[in-house]
Amino acid sequence: MMNVNRRIFLKQGALAFVCMGAGPLWGPRFLRDTAFAAELGSSIGNKTLICIFQRGAVDGLSMVVPYGDSHYYENRHEISLAAPSSTAGDNGVLDLDGYFGLHPALAPLLPLYKQGHLAAIQACGSPNSSRSHFDSQDLMESGVDEDKGVADGWLNRLLGSCPEDAAKKSAFRAVSMTPVIPRSLQGEQDSLAIRDLDTFGMAGDGSVTMAGPTGTATGFESMYGSAVDTVLHGTARESFDALDMLKQARTANYQPANGASYPLGTFGRNLKQIAQLIKANVGVQVAFAEVDGWDTHANQGNGKGQLALRLGAFSQALAALHQDLGDRMADVVVVTMSEFGRAVRQNGNRGTDHGHGTCFFTMGGSIKGGKVYGDWPTLAPDKLFQNRDLAVTTDFRDVFGEICARHFNVPMSAMPQLFPHYAVDAQRFRNFYKV
Repeated sequence: MMNVNRRIFLKQGALAFVCMGAGPLWGPRFLRDTAFAAELGSSIGNKTLICIFQRGAVDGLSMVVPYGDSHYYENRHEISLAAPSSTAGDNGVLDLDGYFGLHPALAPLLPLYKQGHLAAIQACGSPNSSRSHFDSQDLMESGVDEDKGVADGWLNRLLGSCPEDAAKKSAFRAVSMTPVIPRSLQGEQDSLAIRDLDTFGMAGDGSVTMAGPTGTATGFESMYGSAVDTVLHGTARESFDALDMLKQARTANYQPANGASYPLGTFGRNLKQIAQLIKANVGVQVAFAEVDGWDTHANQGNGKGQLALRLGAFSQALAALHQDLGDRMADVVVVTMSEFGRAVRQNGNRGTDHGHGTCFFTMGGSIKGGKVYGDWPTLAPDKLFQNRDLAVTTDFRDVFGEICARHFNVPMSAMPQLFPHYAVDAQRFRNFYKV
């Protein structure tokens, strides 16, 4: 990507990406902002946050296993993971602190944990008792626990709260590696939905197309040619010429650094492309990716099985991202989240039903890793939420709030706007971020 002329890339490349990503349609205001972004320097020192949503309610009790809690084994006699021992084999967890252990499929993350770059937050989530995927995801991405009337997402409000010079906002300030803008990035602040950097939606004859909500393709030049010419003062042809340059910068030609190897599949590709954009110095401040497949109602498995396969690809992608970014991880924080966890007791199909508390990960150079954070409520019967689930002892907004306050220096006075109806208090921060 660094082979692309920076001024052309910022001035016209963003235009191509937003329209090829099947995201919202930007008009002259977006084009004008993109032109302003061309005045940025060759390197942008913004802190970056990468949010990863594990959609479908991941089983946090299998990600970071409380093998020191005897009630764990009482409730999961077929799908539990063995405590670490010489006889446990591949089904044994990877010890973290003598009480918790990583799922063996998360082995690529263990070195990062030991090096202090990765932390886990157990018994984390929303106090809302809904077990609806749609409602719980919507509320978490809105930054609330009950009010469905909040129109924008917490990440969009974060972008509006960051104390920075508005004139230096990059058109790539917020990017989502999804077909459409996710709930958490919806709002007044501009953001881009980039389905795939490898496919700009270009037809075989070199023209540009845009996939709309119905999946139909519309000629890009016919829709935006005049707008580009008006706002960028005669550079419409240059805008489309830049697309030919961008073809050469596709991720097929991108070589990850430091020997990093991303797994095959959409999630690995998305993290590789986020790393590519960060290293291209185009001003990425917030990046979003998602990965599904965590709704394990049947045949969940333990050390092997469908959950293990998902966790394996998940951990390989995270580890590759960290390795690829190298020293740049000093300015990057990664946070993983899921709408809720799984029930403590296995069901009759050797799976787990919708639960409550789960496990989040944080990763980065500013993270005080090598620790499992949170107040562990135990899995004792009298400590379970509604007599069936892991209780939530860390509200997700306290995790997000700590990142906002300490990574982006958002003042505590702005927290009520970021997280309506919730009193974010630094006294409840888990202090996983280095101060």
